[in-house]
Amino acid sequence: MVEATGKGRWIGRGSAPAGAASLPSPAGTGRYRRDVPTKAARRGLWHAALLTVIILAAVAAYLAIGHGTTPLNPTGCQAGSGQSAIALDPDQAAIAATIAGVAHHQAMPRRAVVVAYAAAMQESKLQNLSYGDRDSVGVFQQRPSEGWGPARKLLNPVYASTKFFQALATVPAYQRQPVYRAAQAVQHSADGSAYIQYQREATLLASDFTGRSAHAVWCWPGSADPPRANLAGARRALTAAFGPVGSRQVSAPRDAPSLLVPAARPGLGWTVAAWLVTHAASYGIHQVSYAGLRWRASAGGNGWTRDPRPAAAGAVLAS
Repeated sequence: MVEATGKGRWIGRGSAPAGAASLPSPAGTGRYRRDVPTKAARRGLWHAALLTVIILAAVAAYLAIGHGTTPLNPTGCQAGSGQSAIALDPDQAAIAATIAGVAHHQAMPRRAVVVAYAAAMQESKLQNLSYGDRDSVGVFQQRPSEGWGPARKLLNPVYASTKFFQALATVPAYQRQPVYRAAQAVQHSADGSAYIQYQREATLLASDFTGRSAHAVWCWPGSADPPRANLAGARRALTAAFGPVGSRQVSAPRDAPSLLVPAARPGLGWTVAAWLVTHAASYGIHQVSYAGLRWRASAGGNGWTRDPRPAAAGAVLAS
């Protein structure tokens, strides 16, 4: 298990708990009335009740962690399912989706996203920090004094991710290097081996957020009544991360306006869908549809379900 400091938490992938223990046999009644428990019997009943509570709690934990079901948190996000599930807080998920979007804009392969995630998890636990060692700031803890750019720009995850990928692209044969070595070639950390511990999680997240794994990312907002959709703002932010993707607002009779993003390739479609879902709370998005499936903010914990009114083929629709 990898514990993240601050708000996020990585779900463990260890083996499932052992089977439940059997309940003790009832205590004997002896010479006392059968409807009045003896002191020993009362202790036995209390122990049995306590054991039952422990067993039920263990089963609930196994179902929530081992099978990747939505944790009982007021708000959160999940990438992957089953033994590969990773729980993220909304800020972490939004940053992960932004990094994947910038990678698309920069035409960087999935391996580059793995390297970026490993670096970001080690440096900031995928948080956009306004502080750090000396003058380090942002998701990658980049230092203005080392030529990464002004601090105010490095606190923009799009800018920070762009700078990271630009530096990574200059590393010779980075795709054939171990993840930690490629990350260290960009970051020049005091301890480059620290990135090793995040390689597995980074690989799983890259598969989920770059669309290799379909419908793998979903969130459950804290508010049951999302604000009014700001589709214009969502479109501007989406374009800032992904570059020009041909998004546009559309509307149909008796329907609310929607944001349509062309995505002929499933990989791009699910990358865009993950970005829209993880930014839904910020822009008041109530629903995202793609490839015959939909995610709804009002039932976010259910993940992606069949869409009774599928969006047009090859397009992601958000409303």
